[in-house]
Amino acid sequence: MTDEKTLRSFLALDPPDEIRKEIGAAQGRLKRIIQGDIRWVRPEGIHLTLKFFGNISGNDAANISAAVGRASAGIRPFTLTIGGVGAFPDPHRPRVLYLGMNGDVERLVAFQEELEQALGMIGFPREERPFRLHLTLGRIKNPRGLIGLAGVLEKGESYTAGQFTASGLGLFKSDLTPRGAVYTRLAWHPFSGGA
Repeated sequence: MTDEKTLRSFLALDPPDEIRKEIGAAQGRLKRIIQGDIRWVRPEGIHLTLKFFGNISGNDAANISAAVGRASAGIRPFTLTIGGVGAFPDPHRPRVLYLGMNGDVERLVAFQEELEQALGMIGFPREERPFRLHLTLGRIKNPRGLIGLAGVLEKGESYTAGQFTASGLGLFKSDLTPRGAVYTRLAWHPFSGGA
């Protein structure tokens, strides 16, 4: 019997550093306005998750990469604009504070559905929750006592972080540390489709 190490992993689009810097600036403004029990995500850890796997084996990672490589090969890059603060599951019961996305969202949602189908064929079940394009800014530990969130959500569109072109998809592993999760890219799948 082997004791193979598992990898906590996910597929994600990775915003460039200049976008992360703008996200950090938006977070800074929000931290000054919203008071409460929020665990803020470090800007360098912010990404758009297309599929979360949990713990997988090295063999699973290879199978995932093969399936994602095939699915990504004919895809054109996605142009995405980051902006608009929102809360999941809704503003009255906020658990997650996020920035939304505009741009090539319909194409990206269709691509994510193709990924779900391709990964389902190799044994990774479909996510039950609907896919929503968002970048998590913070997780609200306790919504009681939050001050300032309602005003932020009313003016959510004023929080923007710019536009970028997603030119590929990464398979990442996540290592949990006392200072938060550390993400390492295991594989990169470029979007090499034509116009």
